[in-house]
Amino acid sequence: MLTDPLHSPIGTPAQRGEALVHNTGNQATGGIWRLTGPGGDAILKHLTPAGTGHAHFPASTDPRHWNYWRREHLAYTTGFAAAYGRDAGIGAPALLASGERPDGSLELWLQALDGVPGRDWTIPMLTDFTHRLGTIQARPRPEAPWHSRRFLRQYAGARTFPAVPWDHPVAAAHWPDDLRQGLRALWERRNDLFDLAEAAPQTICHLDVWPMNLIEHHGAPALLDWSFTGTGAIGEDLANLIADTFLDGLQPADHLADAETALTGAYLTGLAEAGHRDQAAVRKAVAATGAVKYCWLAPAMLTGLAAGKQIASANYDPASDDAAVLERRRPIFTMLVRWAAAALES
Repeated sequence: MLTDPLHSPIGTPAQRGEALVHNTGNQATGGIWRLTGPGGDAILKHLTPAGTGHAHFPASTDPRHWNYWRREHLAYTTGFAAAYGRDAGIGAPALLASGERPDGSLELWLQALDGVPGRDWTIPMLTDFTHRLGTIQARPRPEAPWHSRRFLRQYAGARTFPAVPWDHPVAAAHWPDDLRQGLRALWERRNDLFDLAEAAPQTICHLDVWPMNLIEHHGAPALLDWSFTGTGAIGEDLANLIADTFLDGLQPADHLADAETALTGAYLTGLAEAGHRDQAAVRKAVAATGAVKYCWLAPAMLTGLAAGKQIASANYDPASDDAAVLERRRPIFTMLVRWAAAALES
C-alpha cells in the first residue's frame, strides 16, 4: 500500500491496511485499501497515469478514452457520482478528501460503506437495483468533457487474436460445435455489433455495473468505481450486469435464465415509468451491447488454453481448473451468442 499517504481525512492511518479486491491489471489503479485511523475508516484509492498492469488496460491522458486515469477523481470531485442515482435511491460513497502526490498521481479518499456486498445479493436485490437504474437512464443527462465515448469499441475492439483455435479439444469437450461457431461469428461480426450499439438510443452510463461494484448500504443500493462512466446505449449497463454476475462464478449459472428475465423486465419497467417506452429498441441495444462487450473473451480463453495459461480471472474467479471454467461459462456464452444473433437479425 502507499506508505506515505498525504491527504488522509482520518488522521495517521494504521501501518497495515486491508487491500481490497480489484483489477490489478488496470494501469490507472495503483491500489485500493481500507484504512483505519483516529478519525475512523476510509477507502483510499490511488490513481496513476503510469501504473503497472496489462497492455489491454492502458491508462490514458485523453479525457474521452475509456480508461482516462483522472475520470474517477472527477466523478467524485464534481459531485457527479453522488448525484447520478440520487433520484432513484442509488447512492455512491461520499468523497472525504483528495489530493495530488509529488509524482503527479492522485489520492482519492472515500467513505467506507458497510453492508451487503453485491456478490452476496439475491436476484430480487439485483432486480430492485435494475428497476431503479432504468428510471435514471430514461432521463436526459448532460455529457461532461471527461466522460468516455465509444467505450465498447475502444475497450472490446482493442483486443486482437490472429489465429483463434476454435476447435481446441479441451474447449470442444465442453462447448458444442454450434456454440463455438456462434462465438466465432460473434467475434467476426463485432464491428457490426459496435455499429448497432452506437446507433441505439444513448444515455450516460456507469459502464462497469457488476456485483463487485455494488453494495447495499443502510437498505439502499450504492454504486462504486466510476472509472469508465460516459456515453453508452440504454440497456448497456443492464447487459453488463446480467453477464458479469455469472461469468466469474459470483452467482450459480443455473440462476442465469431467471436473472435475465427478472432484471430485464425490471429495467424496462423503470424506463417506462420515467417515460421511455420503446422496448424493442432497448432489447436490441441490450443484445448488441451485451454480446459485443465480451466478444473477445472466448478468443482469449481459447488462445490461453493453447498456450497453457490459466483461463480464469486472476482477480475475481474462484480457484478452479480449466474444465470447470469452461463448463461454468457455457450457458453465459450461449446467452451471448443468442443476443448477438437477435441484434444482427432484427
